[in-house]
Amino acid sequence: MSRPISRGFRHLRRPPDGEEGRVPPGQYVTQDFPVLSAGPTPHTPLPEWTFSIRQGGDTLKSWTWQEFQALPAETVTVDVYCVTRWSKLDTVWRGVAVDTLLDQFERHAPYVLAFCGGGYTTNLPIEDVTSGQAWVAFGYGGQPLGSEHGGPARLLVPHLYFWKSAKWVRGLELLEHDEPGFWETYGYTCTGTPGGNSGTRETDLAGRRRNRSGMPTIISQIRGVYRVDLRGVAALDPRQGG
Repeated sequence: MSRPISRGFRHLRRPPDGEEGRVPPGQYVTQDFPVLSAGPTPHTPLPEWTFSIRQGGDTLKSWTWQEFQALPAETVTVDVYCVTRWSKLDTVWRGVAVDTLLDQFERHAPYVLAFCGGGYTTNLPIEDVTSGQAWVAFGYGGQPLGSEHGGPARLLVPHLYFWKSAKWVRGLELLEHDEPGFWETYGYTCTGTPGGNSGTRETDLAGRRRNRSGMPTIISQIRGVYRVDLRGVAALDPRQGG
């Protein structure tokens, strides 16, 4: 198994005076863009890249890279928050609003599951990715989005913890019932709301009590330094972080 990649955890500072309200309690502001992942980064050639909306085993709509680039795009400036306690302010992204993708057909599903290159998934209520709150981003800082940060395209849901902004995203599956994604299966909340209990939970969707000694520790804190402990997690594909 590859060693976890964790870069950019430098230059952390408290929020500037007057901007404390922009950062969740206990978070530090970084000028860097930390990268947190394990395993190789997917590199999908653009001619082979597609983005799909699926439901019930059927593909409702699919776009090639060229078709996706022809969709109306927006430039947004947002703050982002990682569960590993860093926040990055005033990040500039360009992408297609999830509303633009979902408004092309009738839909009634209350949940979505984002699926990605490398096999990663994360679940979200439909209300968290609509009404101008989420994008499929392909640009960052005026440049094409780099692969280490999820390029060629990643989900961007800035009002939730950053693991919900799934890197290397390839589509959304519409669901009638909530279905936990990768990190959620291993104890992260399904909501991902910043400022909670570090993103962890004690019960899963089925209400089962989590076995603290038997489950792997995904994020642990040692003297203020965060690390990824992947022991006990089998067959890992690349995982999400910054």
